Amino acid sequence: MPGTPCWVSLTTQDMRAAQDFYGAVFGWEFEPDVQAEGYVVAHADGQPVAGLVESAQTMGVRLPVAWTAYFVADSADAAASRVRERGGTVAVGPLAFGRGRMAWAADPLDAVFCVWEGPAAAGWQAGRGTGAVAWLELHTRDPFASALFYGGVFEWDAHPDVIDVRYEHDRVMLRTGGRTVAGLYGGVPESGDGAIRPQWHVHFCRDDVDEAAARAGAAHGTVVTPPQDTPLGRTATIRDPEGGLFHLSSIEDEPS
Repeated sequence: MPGTPCWVSLTTQDMRAAQDFYGAVFGWEFEPDVQAEGYVVAHADGQPVAGLVESAQTMGVRLPVAWTAYFVADSADAAASRVRERGGTVAVGPLAFGRGRMAWAADPLDAVFCVWEGPAAAGWQAGRGTGAVAWLELHTRDPFASALFYGGVFEWDAHPDVIDVRYEHDRVMLRTGGRTVAGLYGGVPESGDGAIRPQWHVHFCRDDVDEAAARAGAAHGTVVTPPQDTPLGRTATIRDPEGGLFHLSSIEDEPS
């Protein structure tokens, strides 16, 4: 559905090392995307769940190591125009990429995201406890202003029967199909590493959060926040060996 998250992708400086690390943590298997040169797709239980691309090959622009969230748009060009109209920036695109069109953008507080026009991966968010994405969370200084920005860019109000935006548990929550798929959270997140800036955070499903965190440490990642019980289930915050931040979550259905 236009306006909802549809994919996540890691920009890395060392593709082989990234595959080794995430393969050890999640058991992912990797295959080159034949439609996009230099792009690799991670699979969990045979389903595509995430992408990896080397920063030197990211549309000719060297980007920092990070996980990035993608959102569906009917038209990448129209969405990019709305980004600019609302005070955001478009760094790359819109341009053809793989089986669709995309634009690399940032909101007015500099949180990076991608606009995607094209088919969504069938396996994204399909699994639980397999290394698939559980949900996304924007850590930002003003969640209400951010909700207005993203709602305007992706026209959330145009699909009230499918997209539900509400305020719950100190967050602006985005729900579709009876599930929470993203949250916008204000204030400094309790990640414990001091490198805080507005950004979209990716939460990956793991039934075995403690074991997965231990595997991350053994594979030369950093356990920023050790496994702990939270309203999102048992969670942990990890940085991969290059500094890419992500979260593990034992969440079964949706944040509560």
